[in-house]
Amino acid sequence: MTSKRRFALDLTPLRRRDFRLVYTAAGVSSFGSMITYVTIPFQLKQMTGDPLTVGLLGVVELVPLLFMAFVGGALADYVDRRKLVFWAEAGLAVLTGLLLLNALVGSPQVWVLFVIAGLAAAVDGIHRPAMDAMMPRLAPAEEMASVGALNSLRWQVAQIAGPTLAGIMIANWDVAWVFGFDLATFAVSLICFGLVRAVAPPEAAERPSLRSVVEGVRYARSRPELIGTYLVDINAMFFAFPVALYPWVADKYGGASVLGLFYAALATGSLLVTVTSGWTARVHRHGLAVLVAAGAWGLGIVLFGLAGSLWLALLGLVVAGASDMISGLFRGVIWNQTIPDHLRGRLAGIEMLSYLTGPMLGQTRAGLSARWWGYSGAVVWGGVLCVAGTGALAAALPAFLRYDGREGLARKQAEEAARAAELAAVRPVEAPSPA
Repeated sequence: MTSKRRFALDLTPLRRRDFRLVYTAAGVSSFGSMITYVTIPFQLKQMTGDPLTVGLLGVVELVPLLFMAFVGGALADYVDRRKLVFWAEAGLAVLTGLLLLNALVGSPQVWVLFVIAGLAAAVDGIHRPAMDAMMPRLAPAEEMASVGALNSLRWQVAQIAGPTLAGIMIANWDVAWVFGFDLATFAVSLICFGLVRAVAPPEAAERPSLRSVVEGVRYARSRPELIGTYLVDINAMFFAFPVALYPWVADKYGGASVLGLFYAALATGSLLVTVTSGWTARVHRHGLAVLVAAGAWGLGIVLFGLAGSLWLALLGLVVAGASDMISGLFRGVIWNQTIPDHLRGRLAGIEMLSYLTGPMLGQTRAGLSARWWGYSGAVVWGGVLCVAGTGALAAALPAFLRYDGREGLARKQAEEAARAAELAAVRPVEAPSPA
């Protein structure tokens, strides 16, 4: 195999009908959602002029997510995951329609934006765990690395193209048109999701209950490598997630016309790592890799805050995005090598909390810090605290620092073999006696 082919993106999963449909639906939906993701903070800035108000969006989103991620994870281990994703997608379409209506009225209401943001987070708590748990069922195990790379590529393209287009649209059009564009993308995603065949729940699936949720939490707590992935990412995003301040920092470099470039720069860094990620297969100290990447994220954000020119600010975000992608790749490997299939939905809900809690609270931290230190100061000191916190976690979590992926994979295989033997032993007892 040539070096070029060794590093080329494997498109094999796209030959499978259902994966292709889901991939298309998720790609179009993500593209539209990223446009709205940029537009809501911009609209709030126009209406209030207060960075703390924009930052409070994260708190409003976090509260319902804390509950619904557990519910969504338990449901994803029990019912048809395709149906969960379809109806959650329909719910997000309805909420986008409400954003459009609010923008069309003579005087848009701030409280409406907050209510819709909270409801969207609740629906996302159903959507994401079901989507994450469904993906491994759409292609065989030997194609999972390719599935992961394709999903990363899909998301990164949406993160680059969506915000870039959003910046152009909000600079030239009323925000109502922007929300309307996102609403139109749901027509494509709902048609594609509707054509996907049913994705049955795992064998011997557990009925959603408090006990099943607690079982997932206990499993996560029992694995130091999982706890490490959660805490390191929360630390990095809480202290060094400057997205809430983008509309104000953009004013320094040209206003709304450059706003989308900030969002796109992060995704560009991620994309560069994705298309050159062949080296990651040769790394086994996954915990160490996550810690190093988290520290590099913080340094990239420091550069963004200290930059005196647009190109240097974008370079800082590219470095941060590349570092976050490296962290995400190795966190994903740890999750997939550690978590048994029958717990995948519930642990996907916990993972969702880990990678969304930090950014949501980080937005509020950034908005509040800006009142004390100014916009650039809030960004810079957040990056510094991220690096310091990463060092502290490396010292406090020695098992995570030493984690070796080969050991995690062997443990997962042993756990799944033990469960299979347990189910096989129970079946004869539960079978009816012959007449």
